[in-house]
Amino acid sequence: MGEVGKILVIDDEAVIRDGCRRILGKEGCEVITAANGEEGVKAIQKDPQEIEVVLLDLKMPGMSGMDVLEHALALEPSLPIVVITGYATVDSAVEAMKKGAYDFIPKPFTPDQLRLVVNRALEKRKLEREAERLKAQAARSLKDVATEKSKVRTIINCMADGVLVTDREGKVVLTNPAAGRMLGIRADTCLEKPLYEAVGDEKLIEAVQGVLKPENPEVATISQELQIGDSLIRAHTAAVKSEDGEVLGTVTVLEDMTYLLELDRMKGEFIAMVSHELRSPVSAIEQNISLILEGLAGEVTEKQRHLLSRAKERSRGLLELIGDLLEMSKIDAGMALQRKEPLQVEEIVEKVMELMEAEAQAKGVALQFKITSPLPPVLGDRDNLEGVFTNLVGNAIKYTPSGGEVKVEMSPEGDYVKTVVSDTGIGIPKEDLPRIFDKFYRVKSEKTRGIVGTGLGLSIVKSIVEAHLGSISVESEEGKGTSFCVLLPRQT
Repeated sequence: MGEVGKILVIDDEAVIRDGCRRILGKEGCEVITAANGEEGVKAIQKDPQEIEVVLLDLKMPGMSGMDVLEHALALEPSLPIVVITGYATVDSAVEAMKKGAYDFIPKPFTPDQLRLVVNRALEKRKLEREAERLKAQAARSLKDVATEKSKVRTIINCMADGVLVTDREGKVVLTNPAAGRMLGIRADTCLEKPLYEAVGDEKLIEAVQGVLKPENPEVATISQELQIGDSLIRAHTAAVKSEDGEVLGTVTVLEDMTYLLELDRMKGEFIAMVSHELRSPVSAIEQNISLILEGLAGEVTEKQRHLLSRAKERSRGLLELIGDLLEMSKIDAGMALQRKEPLQVEEIVEKVMELMEAEAQAKGVALQFKITSPLPPVLGDRDNLEGVFTNLVGNAIKYTPSGGEVKVEMSPEGDYVKTVVSDTGIGIPKEDLPRIFDKFYRVKSEKTRGIVGTGLGLSIVKSIVEAHLGSISVESEEGKGTSFCVLLPRQT
């Protein structure tokens, strides 16, 4: 590695921090460490340019790795961040890379794996700084810069990321083999051609034109994802300006993210396989426990009944988790909306209210259903919409104490059918509201400790509503209740 700047290791495990310091210290690196997210952010704030690479654990107490990632990239957008993850959190690592992380390394890792991933990140940092240096000293047109030195061309041609450079007229003045592979073009035949002739992707052409428009000086960078054939490409298009602010052209950096699609596919197949294999035996366990509780296998003592009831409750919770995982895998596969038909949403909601009546009565919660005026039909999937309102009404009952009330009100609202599910329950703390629709996120407090849930329900609800081109929002006040508002577009 040679003599390099500082490498910051943020991990709550001392053995990981010490191991990284020993391994990288032998390679000539100066390693600083932080035991939690707050310390890590402070170290980056002190001097973002001084730190070359960050090794970041995603699962830490206090400030999460995702929050640290967001703060770090806000301070230094080009800082290479390598996330450290266990096998069970590969999904989180993929999400982190979508949000700007450079790479990830799974626990446990070998010294060679650590050296390899840090070397790649250092090389990326070195190339970016070299590119910035060349850009800063170039006072002439991008075309001259592109043809001036074979050294620059050699560096760009060896980069794994694609590079596409245009002048102020939108003509291609520089590209590399990686860009040619990703865009399906021949790099040696597109030079001097207008971008719309050289590249067929409309979104990329619009991004370059948007950055070049003199009437939009505030548009300096456009980031987007391009679907080219079976490949997923992330494109960052930026304006290159002279010292006096004149736009000289654009630079587009292309990253091949196709492997993320493969990871998502493998994740979906794994979840579906495991869920199917678990559902049958868990269902059998629950049924057998029910038979024993009913006395069909002999007399049951009060203590045995208590233990079996807890086991049945846990089995039911596991079945709900399996069902939610299967539903989420279908949503991730683009099957949240399998068929559309004209529906009267009030009929679906009324059916849900009837089904939930027994549960509400058993808990001592009053149900109210109100329609202010005739409602137009919507186009949707009956089963999925029934699942949406079953989840919302069920949650309202679950989190409302005895003597409380759950109310469902429906009304037309412009081009939408509006449904509001409100309760007089325990409410949601203000700090938890922004994450209430995240996968596996559950509000943790003394009041929710005894309530069973998977943390997937509201995420599934949001995905289904958005697949119907609708929206869902939430308002809540702790101790006074919660209100969910669902808007579904009317049939046109």
